[in-house]
Amino acid sequence: MHAVPPWALTSAAAAPTLLVGGWTLAAARQPGGFDAVTGTISALAAHGATDRWIMTAALAGLGLCHLVTAAGLRPARPTGRLLLALGGAATLAVAALPLPAGGGSSAPHATAAALAFGALALWPALAGTGRRAPAEAVGLSPRTGTTAAAVLLLLVGWFTAELVGGGDRIGLAERVAAGAEALCPLLVVLLLRRARR
Repeated sequence: MHAVPPWALTSAAAAPTLLVGGWTLAAARQPGGFDAVTGTISALAAHGATDRWIMTAALAGLGLCHLVTAAGLRPARPTGRLLLALGGAATLAVAALPLPAGGGSSAPHATAAALAFGALALWPALAGTGRRAPAEAVGLSPRTGTTAAAVLLLLVGWFTAELVGGGDRIGLAERVAAGAEALCPLLVVLLLRRARR
């Protein structure tokens, strides 16, 4: 069984940093302020947003981090790694397909976002190794992966309910779900590296 390389730890740590740093800086650049509880992350990268490049770059960086981390999660099952990589690629598509100006919707953007949220919520459940795996794979037990995926799916469900129902906490729900999905690979990498010692 291979260990998780240091560069995968770097990419996994950079993912939540880029996401939270991106939405914080991009929101601060919006004239008249930006309500993070009601405003979505995508609105910060939409055409017409002030300095939209900040959130666009953060989303692109996040997607690349997931791709790199997936390549380095050698103890994980290939199916889980593939889903993490798919989530990263879909996040790159979210960055490349911004919302139109004025708060309109976009089918390509919505499709890419749904694919990213779904893949990033499900990957832990499919990454888990069997019961007879070496000690370094403890962080990827089937129970741990399934539990993580269940929590992530609940958070994505909350965001979806806010989105479909026109809720007044859509931005908060999205940030909680996206933040948890960005943090999950880092937690797995840290568990795997700790078990390796």
